[in-house]
Amino acid sequence: MLRFENVSKVYKGGKKAVNNLSLHFKKGEFICFIGPSGCGKSTTMKMINRLIEPSSGSIYINGENILDKDPVQLRREIGYVIQQIGLFPHMTIQENIGLVLKLLKWPKEKRNKRARELINLVGLTPDYLDRYPHELSGGQQQRIGVLRALAADQPLILMDEPFGALDPITRDSLQEEFKNLQQKLGKTIVFVTHDMDEALKLADRIVILRDGELVQCDTPEEILRNPANDFVEEFIGKDRLVQAKPNISTVEQIMNPNPIKITKDRKLSEAIQLMKDTRVDTLLVVNEQNRLEGFIDVEMIDQKRKKKSLVADAYEAEIFTVTEGTLVRNAIRRILKNGLKYVPVVDQNKRLIGIITRASLVDIVYDSIWSEDEASLQ
Repeated sequence: MLRFENVSKVYKGGKKAVNNLSLHFKKGEFICFIGPSGCGKSTTMKMINRLIEPSSGSIYINGENILDKDPVQLRREIGYVIQQIGLFPHMTIQENIGLVLKLLKWPKEKRNKRARELINLVGLTPDYLDRYPHELSGGQQQRIGVLRALAADQPLILMDEPFGALDPITRDSLQEEFKNLQQKLGKTIVFVTHDMDEALKLADRIVILRDGELVQCDTPEEILRNPANDFVEEFIGKDRLVQAKPNISTVEQIMNPNPIKITKDRKLSEAIQLMKDTRVDTLLVVNEQNRLEGFIDVEMIDQKRKKKSLVADAYEAEIFTVTEGTLVRNAIRRILKNGLKYVPVVDQNKRLIGIITRASLVDIVYDSIWSEDEASLQ
């Protein structure tokens, strides 16, 4: 889908920003470019849509050399999201989302229909379409920036540190949301970041650059297990290498497949009895189709029991989850970073399939850190 052949960028004075880069990416891959400041990652990405012209070599999109295309037309065929978002303050959210569509001469009714379809993909309601950027939070504005890049249904989207300016909690949530969206829509993403945790969480393949040179290009798992050299090992960090246990990769392998759950129509007295019987202080709340809707704990019941009688009146809908197929190291990071006691595991349709607790992680941490030392003592 995207191919670099011996691509270089040399600036005046002979400074080489990118040197003889050759890469090949398939349709639907999520590719992260990462490396120290000045390594050439943003330059490489901007050569794809010719915001920066290559000095030599060729870049192909679906077999077509980008230098054979009109640069303006090329950019309209590629989505582009930047850290500064770039929403136009005088335009409504609907007009911002439909901007590229307007340039592509889509009729207004069709543009508006597309905006209504897209707004639902990022958890915002249609009433947001009539608002202006200043009425939205930073995370909401970034969602709109992503939607604008998706609006024309371009197969390739470039993203230059799009979540870098957000607070950690919003950033974590958006990363999860966008990864799921990318997998659902099958887009090819080229994503520039300076954050290794972000790259490990999002990427199908990571491209590590140093001084304009390719150092390693591989899956996150392979880079963690087999760093190409000392530079990559140091760049990744020892703590992340410890988590790269070779025989455990996804959350399904360590989750408890039988989480304790209850439906909203049950009485609070039944919830308390279930907690006593199973010796837990929290229940996951699901609907009749086993879709996760939230959680309820002892404190919530204690606060509501005199006034209300049903789980529906006391439960909390806001809950962190991970999707099946999520890498264990990402789940660990989420539990530790957010101080969570557990994380429910759901499928693509939000149906509850399991739960990871801190206790689930004990064996992994033990084996990763101590098993080799223990073996050497025997």
